[in-house]
Amino acid sequence: MEFFKYTKTFNFMGKSKIALLISIVLVLGSYVLLATKGLNYGVDFAGGTIVQVKYDTDAPIDAMRDKLKGNPIFEGASITEFGSPDEVVIRMKTTSGDVTVDVGDVTREALKGTGNYEIRRVDIVGPKVGSELKEKGIMSLVLAILGILIYVAFRFEWRFAVASIVALVHDVSIALGAITLVGLDVNLDVLAALLTILGYSLNDTIIVFDRIREGVSQSKKTDLEEIINESVTRTLARTTLTSLTTFFVVFTLFMFGGEIIHAFAFTLLVGVVVGTYSSIFVASPILLWFGFDVKNYHNKLAQKAKREAEKAKMRAQFESGVM
Repeated sequence: MEFFKYTKTFNFMGKSKIALLISIVLVLGSYVLLATKGLNYGVDFAGGTIVQVKYDTDAPIDAMRDKLKGNPIFEGASITEFGSPDEVVIRMKTTSGDVTVDVGDVTREALKGTGNYEIRRVDIVGPKVGSELKEKGIMSLVLAILGILIYVAFRFEWRFAVASIVALVHDVSIALGAITLVGLDVNLDVLAALLTILGYSLNDTIIVFDRIREGVSQSKKTDLEEIINESVTRTLARTTLTSLTTFFVVFTLFMFGGEIIHAFAFTLLVGVVVGTYSSIFVASPILLWFGFDVKNYHNKLAQKAKREAEKAKMRAQFESGVM
């Protein structure tokens, strides 16, 4: 169902140079942040221990620090609020070497006298396991991008494949820059959000590319810029509805889903906005810059149709016994 109807074609490609400048600034800014500040790897990737504690009233963070100071298990631990003043997490970069030690019981004993509380969660990841998870996480992103490259190249052609990969790298780079900027912990949930961004952005890009290919095949025009503008305008209603619906759902998760999925929802929020933008202002203009030739594409289609007609004719002759 088409909710929006347009009586004119929007000149998206006319704004491509401005969009390119914005993208370059955002991507380079993200790389600068990654090089200088770096990603803040959470327990899943860096290893360590997290203990989540909930109090009946506001958590006495200063008193907690004093209680934990003398215990070697909590050496170098950080205590921060977790979504609300009455809930905190204790993060330690080390794990107890003694498997018989229950960190939850040790924490419960160490915090006696600080008020009424309960231990809600204890996560322990060894440094070796964390390193393996980080390597496998990076590998999953690389394999996903390679798989997408092969799929798009097979379905369209190499220019479309390169354009889609550039758009995906653009989206992931900006998402990582945003994560670094706000200082979120990079854990498995953030990795899941990045992989979701790849799928969302690719889906949006493929739909735009389908319309462009359809426009190139059916239109008598040979000006690729004009064909792209018409094709993107035709997908604008679908893109607007899909993006807004997804954005509002993810925004609801971000606002009311709690601290536990805060990083996941934030990453998706950035990804939805950037992914929608890149499918129009990054992936599509690359076809222009790579010199996609409409006339040559028409000739290829004509030759393909001719070969298929010849094959059908030969098959019909063989079946009728003429050959």
